Amino acid sequence: MAINVKLLAEICEVAGAPGYEERIRQVVLREVKSLVDEVSIDNMGNVIALKKGKERKKVMIGAHMDEISFIVTHVDENGFVRFHTLGGFDAKTLTSQRVIIHGKKDVIGVMGSKPIHVMTPEERTKSPKTTDYFIDLGMSKKEVDKVVSVGDVITRERKLIEMGDCVNCKSIDNRVSVFILIETLRQLKNVPYDVYGVFTVQEEVGIRGAAVAALDINPDFGFGLDTTIAYDVPGALPHEKITELGKGTAIKIMDSSTICDYRMVDYMKKTADKHKIKWQLEVLTGGGTDTAAIQRNSPGGAISGAVSIPTRHIHQVIEMANKKDIEGSISLLKHCLQDIDTYKWDHK
Repeated sequence: MAINVKLLAEICEVAGAPGYEERIRQVVLREVKSLVDEVSIDNMGNVIALKKGKERKKVMIGAHMDEISFIVTHVDENGFVRFHTLGGFDAKTLTSQRVIIHGKKDVIGVMGSKPIHVMTPEERTKSPKTTDYFIDLGMSKKEVDKVVSVGDVITRERKLIEMGDCVNCKSIDNRVSVFILIETLRQLKNVPYDVYGVFTVQEEVGIRGAAVAALDINPDFGFGLDTTIAYDVPGALPHEKITELGKGTAIKIMDSSTICDYRMVDYMKKTADKHKIKWQLEVLTGGGTDTAAIQRNSPGGAISGAVSIPTRHIHQVIEMANKKDIEGSISLLKHCLQDIDTYKWDHK
């Protein structure tokens, strides 16, 4: 099974800052409306796609639509734009990048900073901060003010390309999971329990959308769906890798916000083995996902785990995932949803 790279590219490239997910939400709605029994949008903007099962137990899957972005805080007298981050950025990755300010119309800008030629020796040794950067639109203050205002959001500009066995783009985190959830719903046959595929908002600024959705759905079972670190590059020590590209989909054991239910981890391993799906384990020592909200934001909690997609260069514009790992993630999630009533879930 080859993945639909054209659809994945559209999903990754479209804008969707935290709290401003309108464009990616429209793509999701277009794709899922014919795949499920009901589609709704809650007050925060989460898309809830419901595929009804034979019994009234509930399974919630969370895949966040938003991407790390920026918001305009100031336009100076020369038309240069200052910004605040929406999500976690490594400042050095901003150098020489193009961005899109979504004002009265979309305008391209470039991240500027002090040229190395005029830096002092001390400045050259310091790590950059996000406040060292400004956005240059190539326009005067008068022209900028016609289209850009404080509060406009800014996303990164980068097209998806295929590289060897991989795809490379901005916002693989977490648009690859949006793609995986759509494709899982497309392939899903009869399910024993109600499946709520939730395309969540504002994950990058605190797992906010998933928290609201879990309160409303009150799931019995839950799956987070998100990228994870693949630090399988030169200089990485074996214990630092977390996961590796091409070694299969990852089954989360824990991250900084969640310890996955031991029953769910066991179930996911057994399901992967049963269906001959290549997998690896993930212990992520930093970072959290929607799994946390799904697990804990309802009375009594949900038996929860996560399908994680190994990704290199995460939170940059050159994020990379392996196409076979993506295929395996779709397959694992699909079979976990279809077989979930076959496992004995009693506490040991």
